[in-house]
Amino acid sequence: MDILKPALKGQYHAALDMLKGAISECPDALWIGGTPPRSFWRLAYHTLYFADLYLQVRFEDFISWELHRDEVESDAEHEKLDPMPYTKAELLAYWDLVDAMVDPQIDKIDLASSESGIPWYKIPKLDHVLLNLRHIQEHAGQLRDRLLEAGIDQRWHTRR
Repeated sequence: MDILKPALKGQYHAALDMLKGAISECPDALWIGGTPPRSFWRLAYHTLYFADLYLQVRFEDFISWELHRDEVESDAEHEKLDPMPYTKAELLAYWDLVDAMVDPQIDKIDLASSESGIPWYKIPKLDHVLLNLRHIQEHAGQLRDRLLEAGIDQRWHTRR
């Protein structure tokens, strides 16, 4: 399974690069636009938050980002709220932290484990790693579509 780790690292970095490009290129009006909980900034934060969480070996290892605010993450209790947005600079700083953790976290993960390490996912760890990659890319794609609608085309990243 260790033979997969370089490919997984490359794909994580590529997916995160797509997300970073979307964050960086987003015009200010689009940044705060959208209906809560799906404003651009909030979807970008959601993607980073869960990339961070799901890169952990176990749920118990997760420590929220120092600027995390519970009211930002969407759930039944909070989904109608429109909290103060994070700035691009804040989310790019969070992006730096998440991107820097990819290689050491992938090195720690036992891809052959039959458990994901995340209580609500009853799947093997490799499946969960792939799920996390899909999650990042899905939301990066959604943000890219919003940019395209605003006339901003983003370069595709395959891997670093």
